[in-house]
Amino acid sequence: MNSKPERAGETAGQMRSLFVLAFLAPIAGAAAGILGALFRLALARADRLRDEFVVWSHGRNIVGFLLVVTGCASATGIAAWLVRRFSPDASGSGIPQVEAVLEGRVRQAPFILIPVKFLGGLLAIGAGLALGREGPSVQMGASIAHLVGKIFKRNWPDCRVLLAAGAGAGLATAFNAPVAGAIFVLEELVRRFEPRIAIVALGASSTAIAVARLFLGDAPDFHVRALAFPSNGTKFLFFVLGALCGLAAIAYNHAILGAIAAADRLRGWPVELRAAMIGAGIGSLAWFAPELVGGGDPITQRTLQGIGTLAMIPLLFSLRFGLGAISYAAATPGGLFAPLLVLGAQLGLFFGLGCQLLFSGLQIQPEAFAVVGMAAFFAGVVRAPLTGIALVTEMTGNVTMLLPMMGGCFAAMLVTAVLRNPPIYDSLSTRVLPASRSDYRAPVGSSEHA
Repeated sequence: MNSKPERAGETAGQMRSLFVLAFLAPIAGAAAGILGALFRLALARADRLRDEFVVWSHGRNIVGFLLVVTGCASATGIAAWLVRRFSPDASGSGIPQVEAVLEGRVRQAPFILIPVKFLGGLLAIGAGLALGREGPSVQMGASIAHLVGKIFKRNWPDCRVLLAAGAGAGLATAFNAPVAGAIFVLEELVRRFEPRIAIVALGASSTAIAVARLFLGDAPDFHVRALAFPSNGTKFLFFVLGALCGLAAIAYNHAILGAIAAADRLRGWPVELRAAMIGAGIGSLAWFAPELVGGGDPITQRTLQGIGTLAMIPLLFSLRFGLGAISYAAATPGGLFAPLLVLGAQLGLFFGLGCQLLFSGLQIQPEAFAVVGMAAFFAGVVRAPLTGIALVTEMTGNVTMLLPMMGGCFAAMLVTAVLRNPPIYDSLSTRVLPASRSDYRAPVGSSEHA
């Protein structure tokens, strides 16, 4: 049994560690914010170049078509090669890898991951794959925060705190959502409330946003017209929408895992060839409908403005549904969140338009259902409802839908729990982590990672 002096010494040591982490959190957050902002700017430029290239190629008929297909195939193939050759941990979203490091199941990847994730994500998403910027931003933020800990010679427990906070700062920068970034750390990455991590995550996320906004501006990512508080007659409809989002989320999780399984059956083919084939398919679609490829923010914005019809939305939803699953199977850097927001908004708008037609006596704003659909579908796929609610609220700058979002997320979570569908990152974790590393356990208090 420890004596009082020993316990006092431990407490003093913990406080010193906390003060050091509080000092390092803004440094890690600023670094993650700069890196994330540069990544967002580079992706925006890549999207413009892709669109301009498609417009230019239309004047060259079949030659132009082949140039677009070849360009997209080459970009995704190179992205897959970078991952295989230099940093296998950079494949996919990166969030399952970050969670595994925090749990002590795998070692932190070498820092070559940062340029591979940046360039590979830029090539893959810039080529038109339906992947999100947040996956690379989260993993790069975690890696650069861990690097800060290593530079300042912190032990593994402190580096672990910084790594988690850096991941949250990356998410905050990706979506201009500092509160969601901090909540994401506690709800999804560590899955419990750890005061030290909470303090450092808040410091890192707030600093990351303060720095990133110097590059990106401070406006919300999406613009939504003023939405009225829902009437008593419409409130139950948000629960119905949440349940539908839960069912759609289960189908989407199965689609992603099915696409990965299909790619695994082609293990005899080089990963670069598989990625290039997917890139070629994306390029073919980009030739005919360039507005449907890529991360999908413009689609989400149009959906939140109520642009869409009951006839067209199901077609577009089905297309993006399959596109997201196939894109993730390419094993290039890229996340899931941005494509999820597209699907949730489309599902919500379709439901809202249907309700407006069926219940003409109610004052229904279809855009309100699009907002709630984003949060509910996110909750259904990821099982992080608080992160989803905070994320959508910050991205849209809208607070009137907070209560409907809570109801929608409740229904989505309930449906997925009753049907026993695991969260997507739990399922991906068993697939993306090499078997040779899956039984690794970091010694308690070890500085091995650092």
